[in-house]
This record gives sequence, C-alpha cells and structure tokens, in this order.
Amino acid sequence: MGADREGGARSGPGRAVAYAALGMVLLGGCASMPDSGDLRNVESTPRQDTGVRVFAMPPAEGAQPGAILQGFLEALTSDEPDYGTARKYLTPAAARAWHPERATTVLANGPSTPSDATQDGRERGGNRTYVLAGDRVATVDGRQAYAPADGSYRVRVHLTQDPKTEQWRIDVPPEGVVMGKSDFQRNYTSVDKYYFSSDTRVGATGQPVAVADPVFVRSKVDALTQVVRSLLQGPTTRLAPVVRSSFPTGTALQRGVSGLAPDDENGLTVPLNAKASRVGRARCEEMATQLLFTLRNLTPTLESVALRGPGGHRLCDLTETRAKSAAWHAAAQSPDYLYFLDGKHRLVRLPTGTTATNSAPVPGALGEGTRPLRSVSVSRDERTVASVGADGKAMYVTSLAAGASLGEPVVTSQGLDPAEDRLTRPSWDARGDLWVADLDPRHQRLYVVEQGAGKPVEVTLPELPGRIRDVRVAADGVRVALVVDTKGGKQALLIGLIVRDDRSGEPPAVVDPHPAAPGMELFNAVSWAGDSRLVVVGREQGGVHQMRYVQVDGSTLDGPAPAALSGVKAIASSEDERVPLVAYSDDDGIVRLPSGAQWQKVDKDGTAPVYPG
Repeated sequence: MGADREGGARSGPGRAVAYAALGMVLLGGCASMPDSGDLRNVESTPRQDTGVRVFAMPPAEGAQPGAILQGFLEALTSDEPDYGTARKYLTPAAARAWHPERATTVLANGPSTPSDATQDGRERGGNRTYVLAGDRVATVDGRQAYAPADGSYRVRVHLTQDPKTEQWRIDVPPEGVVMGKSDFQRNYTSVDKYYFSSDTRVGATGQPVAVADPVFVRSKVDALTQVVRSLLQGPTTRLAPVVRSSFPTGTALQRGVSGLAPDDENGLTVPLNAKASRVGRARCEEMATQLLFTLRNLTPTLESVALRGPGGHRLCDLTETRAKSAAWHAAAQSPDYLYFLDGKHRLVRLPTGTTATNSAPVPGALGEGTRPLRSVSVSRDERTVASVGADGKAMYVTSLAAGASLGEPVVTSQGLDPAEDRLTRPSWDARGDLWVADLDPRHQRLYVVEQGAGKPVEVTLPELPGRIRDVRVAADGVRVALVVDTKGGKQALLIGLIVRDDRSGEPPAVVDPHPAAPGMELFNAVSWAGDSRLVVVGREQGGVHQMRYVQVDGSTLDGPAPAALSGVKAIASSEDERVPLVAYSDDDGIVRLPSGAQWQKVDKDGTAPVYPG
C-alpha cells in the first residue's frame, strides 16, 4: 500500500486496515506507479498512532523507473530495523555501499521532483536520472545529533535497467535517508543521553555533574537498544569537548544483543563486552548511572540497572536511589521556594509544594526592602542571592541569613542607558559560580564570579551576530543561553558551550554558539526548563507572540505548549518539571501554571519571579 499526501491509500485499503489492526501498515504499491510525469512529494504516511508500525513493500515485478524511485523513498519512512526493503530497490553494489545510518535529511514537505527535471532526456535505453528537491528543515548526523538547516535540497538519483532481468534499480541513491518533516516526527523521538561534565564536581563528596546530550532515535525500532548503543558510542560531536563518559573506550553491547527491555520488577540487565570487565566499583556505578538517567527518558518506571560482562559476570547493580547519590542531576533537584519582588521592594519567597499565595520576606537585607531592585538570582543551594539595583548599574551578592547586609558591589557597569546598556539578570550554575553580562556597548562583557565571592573574571566570547541582551547559564555549567541582536531589529537564541581549564589558569570561554529557536525572531523572556530544554516567550517569524518550549539542539518538541498568557515580561521555571511554571505580566503580576490547570494569580504587585539558578 502507498500512502497519499492528502491522507488515505492509493490502493488496497482493505489490506491496509487489516495490517493496521495488527499494529502494522504496509507502504509500496509500486505496480500502480506511472513511468512518466512528476513524482509527488514523498511524505509517505500520515501521522499514525504510536502503536502502529509501518513496513514497506518490495518492488513489483516489471516496475518502471518512477515507481522504483517512489517505492524507495516510501521505504525510507518504514519501521524496518535495517532498511532491508529499501535496499531491494537498489542494485546489489549500491545496496552494499549505501549507509542509511550516517545521515538523515529532513525536508519541509518531503522530496519531490521539479517538473523541469523529472527525467534527463539525454539518457536513453537502460538509464534514467531524477532530481530530488525540497526545502531543508534539519539534518541528523551519524551520531544521531539534530541540527536545524535551511536552504534548498537538490540531489540527482540515477537508475539503471538490468539487461538480463530488465528490472529497474537505483544505482546512485541519495546519501543516507531523506524524508519529510511529518514522517520524521512519526519515525523519530528525542532522547537525552547522559554524560558527566569534564571539569565540574559538586558537594562534599565531589559528585560528578550529569549533562544531557539530546539525540534522535527511531521510535519503533528497538528504541531502548538503540539508545544504549548510542550512549556507549560516546557524546555527540558538539558536546564532546566538555563532557566525559565513564565507559571505557570500546565498550559495546555483546554481539547479537537486541530487544533490551525491563523485567517484571522494572529492572534492566545490560550485557557488555569485555572492555567493561575490569573497571572498579565506583566507575561501574557511574556507568550504570549514565544508563539509568538515559533510559528513564524512554521508560520512566525503570528502577534499576544491572551491568553484566561476558558469561554473565556481575559487574555492578544500581538502583534509582543510589544513582541520585552517585551523580548530581539538575532534574532531580527540586527547589524549596519560589522567589520574587513584592510591591514593597522586598525579596519574598513562597514554598513550591503548596498552593498558598501568602509569601514571606527572606531573611537579611533583601527582605527589608530598603533598596529597589531590578532583578535577583538565588543560588542553587538557596543560601545566597545575587541582585541588581533598579538602575542596573551594580550587582550585589548577599547571604540569606538573618542580619546579613547588602554588601559592596561585586560587578558594576558604566553603561550610559539604564534600560539598555547595563547589567543583565545574574544566574548560577551547579558549581556555585555566578554569571552576569555587562551590556555597555563600548565594551560588552560576560563575567563569571567563582562561588559568587571571588573577583569577577571576564569570559572569552566568540564572534556573535550582535549585542547580547540576556544570559542564562545551564545548571550543568557547560552550556549557556544567549539572546543576541541580529539584523533588522530581530534577535536569536544561541546555545554556547562553556569550556574551562582550571589547571591552565585561562579564563572560561564560550564556544560554538548555535541557534536553539530558529523559528522565532524576538525574545521577551527565557528560562531553562529541563536538562536540555528552555521555555521562551517571544515573537515567531510572521509576528505571532507565543510561549513555548525549545530544545538546545534547535528541534521542535512534541506535546502542548504552555497555556497562552498576554503581556509576559519574565518567566521562571525549574529543571524539575513537576514544579509549576511562573510568569510576570503587566496585567496580572505574578502568576503560576500548575500541571493540568490554568494560570493562577499569586501576587498582583509582584515582579521578577525566579527559582534557584
């Protein structure tokens, strides 16, 4: 069965229904394909229920070139593990040389053939050339990393006719896999792999800090095993400079392993090759922690991981409780309080685990309201606050203890315009370091203050498309979100890596900034809302204001966006997704969004809401 772009089958609807009832759908129908005329956009299947698997049909006997190409493109959207049917549309030599796992190209509406390039008229006899074209949306590389893309896609595909069998086959296929956006969304799912920060340990016991590395895997093709293989392969190219894996180089699943699944007690056994057999217990538990954090993306009920070597040799076992103490994981850190400024200029707080709206001033100078403030940021241990005065000129670091004074300015700005040219809102990372940008156009700087108490260090910045407007450091301390001006009064949200080398004495550097929300052009507010996602408020290209979640790799997340709210000027969220989203708007003051509910008013006169971080 082939699928129509308008929905429904071109032929064989009875058979389609029968297979769908068994959780399968067949693609193909090559015998009915024409030999001439334009190929339609190949975005072969409408969105299916998650339980439906799609399989391709092999080429029909005597199928003509156009049908062979169409069938091949449809087979690329199937749920076959090894693309076995797609290879049947290729010559034997091309099938051996084709590596679909190396790249996936995502097009807006699927590949099509322009009317002026469907067939090269200069070729006669047993040769045909088609041109596949479309508008690029993204690429997924060999390490399964997603990257937004734009521009046109135009690739030649050559077919040849076997002189003995007279069957047409593709001898020059496109590189990797190519498909439309909706097929990509049906076929692939985003999963966070976890590694550890190369330079950061926290707490008295020196816990490693878990860092999320999002990848896309085929959702209905033994996804759990795919993710384990991807984790063992190592981090994506972009994240590799700032993270490490506890798995020894060369560690892999034992030969022939597939179909990994939790047992009846929500435990998973992972059989590894001999490369992992000689690690000590502490390192083995770090390995199991990486697996547990990663696989709970796909199986939230997973409670334990057991690592086994050749012959079933026991390496180590790890429970969810033990994993939480083995590594620092931002999503597992639930804040005690929500903080904001009330109508009396006081910093107040509200317990996150209640529905109450009766806030109380914090201990110390900031709870007294003696100095108007523009913004605040609370350290992740909720013991210290960085605050910027109402004129944006100075940043203070103050203890949240009774009797604590405001202290002396830690960073000051000489920017002339209080509204545009001075200090951004500060933010804290897991190390306890404090980050703030000075927007003075005469010398724009990004500073880090170690432990919030040392001398400010100027961070080395890459070349950016314009002035920085906002800065948010991730909890893991290896990524930073930058809102920067671009051409034509627009803005971009960029994610950069933070590279540190504490031994060299060199200052930290932000490198490799890349777009995280390519569909937006203005950002009113940004906050981290998970290990690899942010919540943003701003304007989409085309002038539509909205609030939505974005991934650090620039991909679009499935699922609903937060409920609409007008006039939002600030947003606060936590890496713990159970904690309500909080916003400030001119119309409503401080409001929060509990799970499954509508926005609720908290404080009509409040401003500048923040969670720790």
